Amino acid sequence: MKPEINHTSFGSITVDKEKYKHDIYIRMDGEVKKRKKKLSKKVYGTSHTISLDEIKHIFQKKADGVVIGSGQYGVARLSDEAKEFLQDQQCEVILKPTPQAIQEWNKAEGRWIGLFHITC
Repeated sequence: MKPEINHTSFGSITVDKEKYKHDIYIRMDGEVKKRKKKLSKKVYGTSHTISLDEIKHIFQKKADGVVIGSGQYGVARLSDEAKEFLQDQQCEVILKPTPQAIQEWNKAEGRWIGLFHITC
């Protein structure tokens, strides 16, 4: 069951009324996990470019899509390799600043994965 994202502000995100003070990803079964930013940092030196390794880590077969919250001000982006991988998997991508991405997440139907950057 897909959890509802209740709120986000700089440095936090609230999912099913539980507040997180770190970036998260949400699996298709609704499990909320801490984002493994080091997978992107080791490639790009920053977590603002989401690497292929990080996308492969969160990806689940049969996902209809992935909603990516690119930060409060939309600073984060998806690497070209990660985009290509998701296209090859026929996985729709919604990439928006986190406040708009949580709206997309909450209205999405089907099997979705979420990744949410909560600063920048």
